[in-house]
Amino acid sequence: MSLPLQPSGDPRYTTRGALYVPSGQGPTVWSVGDVYTIKATGAQTNGGLGLVEATVPAGGGPPPHLHPDDESFYMLDGELEFLDGDHRFTAVAGDFIHVPGGIRHCFLNKGKHAAKMLFMFTPAGPEQVIADYAMPARDGETPPPLDDAQMARFETMIRLAQVTALPDLA
Repeated sequence: MSLPLQPSGDPRYTTRGALYVPSGQGPTVWSVGDVYTIKATGAQTNGGLGLVEATVPAGGGPPPHLHPDDESFYMLDGELEFLDGDHRFTAVAGDFIHVPGGIRHCFLNKGKHAAKMLFMFTPAGPEQVIADYAMPARDGETPPPLDDAQMARFETMIRLAQVTALPDLA
């Protein structure tokens, strides 16, 4: 099968607009002990979505919280325990999780090895707050253990991203 010939002068055949972020690129930050690489921001996607690649070390993950808008996750490697309201489940590589706005959730790496996933905000917004307020990562170093300064940064991010932190009731 061959593609149809390009109609002369049709700008759809020559206009470019794709966002391309090669592997290993994008601003990388440390937040709540995790490593987040921002792959796409609202500024780059016309507000449509924010995409973050996360490496969650053993014991890593944010505290329970909720967003006013949707957040989705796609597991790439390892496993994470997710909280969905009052229910917990384990997600593994290949699993997809969609959390509607207003639902309490979090994830926790209970394993011995780092887990990798993508998470997406729709519409975009919280990914830019993460990029702006989390600690810039340093090449070849692991995130420092959670301390008061990191928690203060996390609390600032929560407030600015209109996220509500909720206690873990389990």
